[in-house]
Amino acid sequence: MISKNKISNGVNYKYLNIGRAGDLENKKERRLYRFFETIPALLTWATLVGIFLGAWLAPVWVALFIIVFDLYWLVKTIYLSYHLRANWKRMKHYLKLDWEERLKNLKYDHLWQMVILPFYKEDFSVISATMDSLVKAKWDKKKMIIVLAYEERAGENAEKNTLAAYEKYKNRFTHFFLTKHPEGLEGEMPGKGSNIAYAAEEARKKILDANPPAGGIKYEDVLVSIFDIDTRPYPQYFLCLTWHFLTCEKPYRSSFQPVPVYNNNIWDAPAFSRVVATSGTFWQMIQQERPERLATFSSHSMTFKSLYEVGYWQKNMVNEDSRIFWQSFLKYDGDYSVVPISYPVSMDANLGPTFWQTAKNVYKQQRRWTYGTAENAVYILFGFLKNKKISLKKKLRQLFIQFEGCWSLATNPLIIFFLGWLPLFLGGEAFNKTLLSYNLPRITRNIMTVAMLGLFVSAIISTTLLPPRPAGKKKRKYLFMVLQWILIPFTIPVFGSLPGIDAQTRLMLGKYIGFWVTPKYRKIFDRK
Repeated sequence: MISKNKISNGVNYKYLNIGRAGDLENKKERRLYRFFETIPALLTWATLVGIFLGAWLAPVWVALFIIVFDLYWLVKTIYLSYHLRANWKRMKHYLKLDWEERLKNLKYDHLWQMVILPFYKEDFSVISATMDSLVKAKWDKKKMIIVLAYEERAGENAEKNTLAAYEKYKNRFTHFFLTKHPEGLEGEMPGKGSNIAYAAEEARKKILDANPPAGGIKYEDVLVSIFDIDTRPYPQYFLCLTWHFLTCEKPYRSSFQPVPVYNNNIWDAPAFSRVVATSGTFWQMIQQERPERLATFSSHSMTFKSLYEVGYWQKNMVNEDSRIFWQSFLKYDGDYSVVPISYPVSMDANLGPTFWQTAKNVYKQQRRWTYGTAENAVYILFGFLKNKKISLKKKLRQLFIQFEGCWSLATNPLIIFFLGWLPLFLGGEAFNKTLLSYNLPRITRNIMTVAMLGLFVSAIISTTLLPPRPAGKKKRKYLFMVLQWILIPFTIPVFGSLPGIDAQTRLMLGKYIGFWVTPKYRKIFDRK
């Protein structure tokens, strides 16, 4: 449990380091947090059950609600498509810019880039591909610190791959540092968060504080990028990151978020996995145009100064990538934000050795992400009650964004694609004789048809993000990359709503999930 007075690095961890209700010592606080953990699922189940009961007991009102909801979804689709197109244009522009030229009039030779690469049991070729991209990145390698962080529990093969990577790349970087995260440390959940927190502290003690001997490297001069082991930064990523750091209003009260594109193995992934992965990219692009809603996700960057002051990533919960933002938000009394940099990093689409294993992996990954959305909503609700310095307006805005996000993710696809038909089946003979029952499917079909026109925008944008077609892939594969978007009515409910409901229900019942490592599998490795 979290001690009432535990303080490290000047930070009181009583409320910043909560993973779940059981981490609190105070019984009243534990019960309150436990109640908060039920809220996301209660909202979702109340909506779904309410629509079923309403379709049976008050079909006219439910039918009207569905029509209004579909109109709302049409407007929302237009609104989101506008933001997607805006960020797509911005990202294309940023990829063409010479960021070294843009930095000419800015002083940045004092800055260091630290890259932390956690891994578990991934193949050496996955590690090597990421390392190659770092070697090719435009940044002085004498001012880079690479931290390859592996798990003791991963066994001998992980250690073997670590040492092989060290031997291959040790002469390419002035600082190439290895860390082995010990198994079974007290208060830790096995997973990425505990691994990278350990790696950051080891790097601080053995590199930042020790080099050079006279004074060390200043924490405020180090930009830390935490990448998944499959993350490959585009060539000018660190230059683009540096420009945003030097030009943003509050660099030490900001995290920096690139756009994740799942291009490493996109040509080998099955269609449904491509749609889910690209939909995730599109959502991040949309959020980049709405920075007030943006939280850190997957690969991101921040200063070591801020990272150290907040106590690193949490070690006792599942989704550390977004949680580090909320830790910082509470630590700095709401004076913390995410700066969108609209520049891509490339990652793996979900791919397994078989079709069904891929489907299983996609579902588990989506469940882990949606679980993080729910547990973060609970975390900030409790944190807002304890932090009196954040304005009420800011609290209410963030709480609405987070809980509405949990609710809409789990319910909206089902309402749109399935529940709209319920009044016809449950409304009874009296309702089915009404003009409304006759027009309901036609109205909803027409509204959704117009809304689905947004898929054309998605299809066009998705093809422009593709890497070059590899040898062995026929040109007609491009056609399938466009046609794959007809799977949206399937992928959103199956890999959106269902894992969301699953995750929220587990949290409500106290059936907490642990960290699940997404397997990295590619049919062909190191494809150029």
